[in-house]
Amino acid sequence: MAGGKARPKKDWGMKVSEGKPVKQAEILCRRYNVYKAGINVRGEGTLFALCSGTVYFTKKKTSHGRVRTFINIKPEVKRSK
Repeated sequence: MAGGKARPKKDWGMKVSEGKPVKQAEILCRRYNVYKAGINVRGEGTLFALCSGTVYFTKKKTSHGRVRTFINIKPEVKRSK
């Protein structure tokens, strides 16, 4: 490991999984190049939610034939009384 550490850093990785509710500006994952920002998600190294809602994943093939996984947020529906 880098810097003489015996274990990798614990703060890197996925913070939420599919189907979990998230709040606005909540961090979804850190330092994963595998996942890309989808609908209602922003960021490059650290992906975060632009609105409150539920997390879901989609896969899409690029023009070069590589499959990419996108993290998306399905917004909450505000119900009026």
